Amino acid sequence: MFQAPFFRRDFPALEGARVRLRMPQLSDYAEWATLRGESRAFLEPWEPQWAPEELSKHAFRQRLKRYRYEFDQGTGVSFFVILKEGGHLAGGISLGNIRLGVAQSAHIGYWMGERFAGRGLMLDALELVIPFAFDRLRLHRLEAACIPENTRSVRLLEKAGFQREGLLKSYLRINGVWQDHFLYALIAGQHRARARRG
Repeated sequence: MFQAPFFRRDFPALEGARVRLRMPQLSDYAEWATLRGESRAFLEPWEPQWAPEELSKHAFRQRLKRYRYEFDQGTGVSFFVILKEGGHLAGGISLGNIRLGVAQSAHIGYWMGERFAGRGLMLDALELVIPFAFDRLRLHRLEAACIPENTRSVRLLEKAGFQREGLLKSYLRINGVWQDHFLYALIAGQHRARARRG
């Protein structure tokens, strides 16, 4: 399978003022399981239905294998969001369904532990991933989808410069139910123009 040049080696972590983004590691398991477990009621309404073994070490290992496979194939990059002060795991953010050729696009997904929500940390993470996607991966378009009732996610995407393009009917099966989603997108040229304006 075609492998893009920028995926041929591991890349360094992305560093911001408050957060650092790096690929997940097996040593993250205990902290990840604790954070996800305590945030379950906060996360479940917006995620695919959790499996009975969702937080097991085996499930985490399988998750890491999938992340590695997607990275090696050039179809996805998954990061953990790490607080620079204290080094705690706060959440995750990913670029998935990366398509090159005539599309040059990817889909952004993210989650944040409940005790870290509302601090602007995911906006900080997005502001690292967006230039990585446009400048390092040379993508043209980023997409994100969110349930209309997920007002936190709507505000986040709009603050990051994404524009709502429409409503996707019965788009994803979330928490066991097919849900409508707003489709948001950010184009490389729009992002660069916005960055120049400050």
